[in-house]
Amino acid sequence: MTPTNPQDIHRPTYHFLPAANWMNDPNGVIQWRGRYHLFFQYNPDGAYHANMHWGHAVSDDLLHWEELPVAIAPTPNSPDQGGVFSGCMVDDGGLPTAIYTGVNDDYSRQVQCLAFGNEDLSYWTKHSGNPVLSEIPAHCFQARDFRDPFVWREADGWYMTISGHINGVGGAALLYRSDDLRDWQYLHPLFVGDSARHGDNFECVNFFPLGECWVLIVSSMFDGGGATVLALVGRYENQRFIPESETVYDAGYGYAPLTHVDAQSRRLIWAWIREGRSVSQQKQAGWSGVQAIPRVLSLDSRNRLVSHPAPEIKALRRDGFRAEAGDLAEDVLPLRGLALDIEVEFDASLADICGIELARSPDGREKVAITYDARTQALRVTRQYAGEEAEYDNEAQGLAHRLDPGEHLRLRILLDGSVIEAVANGRSRVTSRFYVSNSDSQGLRLINRRALRSLNIWQLSAIK
Repeated sequence: MTPTNPQDIHRPTYHFLPAANWMNDPNGVIQWRGRYHLFFQYNPDGAYHANMHWGHAVSDDLLHWEELPVAIAPTPNSPDQGGVFSGCMVDDGGLPTAIYTGVNDDYSRQVQCLAFGNEDLSYWTKHSGNPVLSEIPAHCFQARDFRDPFVWREADGWYMTISGHINGVGGAALLYRSDDLRDWQYLHPLFVGDSARHGDNFECVNFFPLGECWVLIVSSMFDGGGATVLALVGRYENQRFIPESETVYDAGYGYAPLTHVDAQSRRLIWAWIREGRSVSQQKQAGWSGVQAIPRVLSLDSRNRLVSHPAPEIKALRRDGFRAEAGDLAEDVLPLRGLALDIEVEFDASLADICGIELARSPDGREKVAITYDARTQALRVTRQYAGEEAEYDNEAQGLAHRLDPGEHLRLRILLDGSVIEAVANGRSRVTSRFYVSNSDSQGLRLINRRALRSLNIWQLSAIK
């Protein structure tokens, strides 16, 4: 394990990440016997993507995590000898069962496998009959895009989606059924996207009921190299998904989300926060990848997907600052920091552009601006470095965000080292990364304070 620098100002303090090395997709998240277990894609050899294992961490409160030894590792001369890729976990009559994708050395063959946990999920035994699914429907796609099983229970048995694509059409979620999690029957595509709109290949499909609707969340890859997360809301009829609305779930670095239902009957969504810096920078830091703060999913009265950070995070709040309309005589705020929880509300009708700047240097040359443009009805995150930072991504990020008649703009922003999670009215999300040049870049400044209705900022305690 490569040690990390304890003085690394880019490293988050209240988001979970392993002590060192590479992490990506959340896997097999489950609340088991009262404890939250987070499994995740992990490379024990360094801060780069290779040699995928399932890492493991456990928490009693969704906040403080204990990193445990690797849960599932590749087995030589087996279906997963090249890596233990993403998947999910179910409770099969009291037996914790992980369903994951196993790959060969060059990832050209991807198959679905099972592993069974002991009573506290500290030890895992692979199914002797692995793989449980290896045959790919002939009309679909090549063997290296057949992965990320997502499993749920219906009255007549287990159902599973496999993510991939249909040649010449677009990304696809394939639907399977089983009585015992071991023998799977292919039914048909649950949903097939249009490549121009939904991407050329799907990854990490989630499919679940929410309110009176069903939700399909897909991580979409485009042949040109782009990737995003889409959320579609609609109906599930005759074992097919019929979308009635769709939106970008995250317009930034959030990717590969995984959902589950906890003991409070909450549908929680987890996600990998990608890096916005070069591979060499990641290796130099000794770590790569962060887990987003879990969010609670719901639908509003118009069946729009809503997500808010799990309320447990409020327990980390300490020193704070509050202001209301007319309280402030200047835009620069008295509170500073890189571990903050911000709730701010604007009357967007009073200004063409409003928002807040974070991680601001004293001279204002370096900063992140989270803004809302009332003219174009768009939420944007723009990043400005003090110098030429060729190894950092600084492209603007954003998406359309339409306010309802009479609705005010409400922003919830989590800033943690280099991580920024921004949510507007619970409906629009941008996850970003910003690597300040030095520890002086911790200032805050309002954009158009005359549009401010209320502002609450808290510093957040570290979880370790």
